Amino acid sequence: MLIRRETRSDIDAVRAVTSAAFAKSDTSDAVSNANAPSPVEATLLDELRISDGWLPALSFVATGDRGEVIGHVVCTRGHVGSDLALALGLGPLSVHPAHQGRGVGLALVHAVLGAADAFGESLVALLGSPAYYGRFGFRPATEYGITAPDPAWGEYFQVRTLTAYQPTVKGPFQYAEPFDRV
Repeated sequence: MLIRRETRSDIDAVRAVTSAAFAKSDTSDAVSNANAPSPVEATLLDELRISDGWLPALSFVATGDRGEVIGHVVCTRGHVGSDLALALGLGPLSVHPAHQGRGVGLALVHAVLGAADAFGESLVALLGSPAYYGRFGFRPATEYGITAPDPAWGEYFQVRTLTAYQPTVKGPFQYAEPFDRV
């Protein structure tokens, strides 16, 4: 497996991986599944690509032995507090079902966090499983005085601070605008 920055030629493969990763798991009716609408995560990715929040340097793919895209992760521009301090929102993170459980997601998250830190970003926020993301140092956002866009998210809204983090960054988190629409 190789982790590298996404290129323009990867866009269709990334969309296919994201769609497969988030597809409904009912395979009993292949015909209706083939006609099912795209998962919201694939639509979100399409919208993020054309938004001001898209950061091409923080969009990574994992490729398999034959160079095929098997996973993808992206961080987009977010903000914290009334002064709109710069931050990142992680997601979606997608791994093709045939490659899940093999460390692809782990490698992608490590790569994007390392790149974000190298670029001088202060923190990364996400909505996800504390059991999964805790291994990367994500903690409940409330521990840092950062509130979720939706209070119902509770402990599932998490933050990972990076080297440039300043404890004065507090307040409500805002994802890139497409997150509000999908």
